[in-house]
Amino acid sequence: MLVKTYGSAIQGVDAIIVTAEVSIESGLNFFIVGLPDNAVRESQYRIEAALRHNGFKIPNRKIVVNLAPADIRKEGSAYDLTIAMGILAATGHINAGRLGSCLIMGELSLDGGLQPVRGALPIALRAREEGFDGLVLPAANAREAAVVNNLRVYGIDNIRQLAGFFNGETGLAEVKVDARREFFSCIGDFELDFADVRGQENIKRALEVAASGGHNLLMIGSPGSGKTMMAKRIPGVLPPFSLREALETTKIHSVAGLLGRNTSLMTTRPFRSPHHTISHAAMAGGGSTPSPGEISLAHNGVLFLDELPEFRHSVLEVLRQPLEDAVVIISRARFRVEYPASFMLVASMNPCPCGYFNHPAKECVCAPGAVSRYLSRISGPLLDRIDIHLEVSPVPFSELKNKKQAESSREIRSRVVRARELQAKRYRDAKGVYCNAQAGTGMLHKVCNPCSAGSTLLKTAMEKLDLSARAYGRILKVSRTIADLEGSDQIRPVHIAEAIHYRSLDRESFWR
Repeated sequence: MLVKTYGSAIQGVDAIIVTAEVSIESGLNFFIVGLPDNAVRESQYRIEAALRHNGFKIPNRKIVVNLAPADIRKEGSAYDLTIAMGILAATGHINAGRLGSCLIMGELSLDGGLQPVRGALPIALRAREEGFDGLVLPAANAREAAVVNNLRVYGIDNIRQLAGFFNGETGLAEVKVDARREFFSCIGDFELDFADVRGQENIKRALEVAASGGHNLLMIGSPGSGKTMMAKRIPGVLPPFSLREALETTKIHSVAGLLGRNTSLMTTRPFRSPHHTISHAAMAGGGSTPSPGEISLAHNGVLFLDELPEFRHSVLEVLRQPLEDAVVIISRARFRVEYPASFMLVASMNPCPCGYFNHPAKECVCAPGAVSRYLSRISGPLLDRIDIHLEVSPVPFSELKNKKQAESSREIRSRVVRARELQAKRYRDAKGVYCNAQAGTGMLHKVCNPCSAGSTLLKTAMEKLDLSARAYGRILKVSRTIADLEGSDQIRPVHIAEAIHYRSLDRESFWR
């Protein structure tokens, strides 16, 4: 007898339908074909044990399972339940009539229990798009999939529950999630607040500018000056997720298997902080089993690289194309996948190997030329994509003991949101542009025209401060953001002056 059941495979951050064709014929052995990997082949042993422990008898006949389309590699253990249902239908243990209306995914334990799978959200989106009436998943994944409307989602704990459901003996409770209500009720929850940061008002101002325009940022300062502490609080001042952004980001984390059990939509922007020993594959994504890297996991959020010069050169260079195109493309001989990668890069570093170059109280003990060699670990093309460079000084004791309440993240975020609203209106006709940092060269001269006095100041600064030519466009973009924070249509000299102040690394005298 031939029976068809339906599952799904993940490609990039999207899903495709996989048909499991189960045929039971005369003969012996159990065969799985259709480019299965080792985890799929091993499903034979999990399925046999699970069925026996739940009172189902497998016939001593030849079982052939074809996973179609056969030219796409099938990976992972999530096809266990799909194949098991096909075997039960082919042997007459369950009614095959209702199988075609449901998409079934789940990893089986030897006792018939269900383990969670990756990619439940994109699988649910594909199931709805293909017209399936229902989606059956492990209970731990049900809430994640249930955010997709117009699709019945059933969460189960054991294979016997599903067998009874298809035979009409028992019912399954449909999992329902009011995604909008849950999303908007949790959207403002942040554990870290800028109110905890003492002093550093000039740095907090620069972080506000960076968040308002989506600008990449590099902080340079001695150990203990608060660089990491402030970086961790940046997601709290970024504009809240839109429902579209939350769905995009949740899909990526779902495919990577990083969503918690019984989680629906992500409500806060991601903050990813990989260690400097990370490989370039872990940063960009890919691998033998393609998976999103740290760059994509930071999509719509912040990627924080602490001690930037300590990262390997090859790892830093993979950032260049995603920073420009907001997408990571993984190309191999047999597949090509794309992962979204629109993120705000925040990096920090010591000014020299010992950490105390330009320190107000401690003396730098590095050898001559060590400072320049330390900076040279970061390539010019990567620095060219960082809009704001900040010198972070240690916080004086008088400010540390000050008990006056600092400005909260909520107050800063309100100003950031107003500036982003102005930018959204400005770029409403530009596809893929939502903030000043994303404006291309052609658009730059249309939206970033300083007044005559501002142009004169910029010309003087480039000549007197040894600013590089690449700093010109960055200064214009940052000054446009500063003007937006003030609600000014025109870029004035005060805006240009502040933007110039944020270009420390372009001053050749800084590293002499």
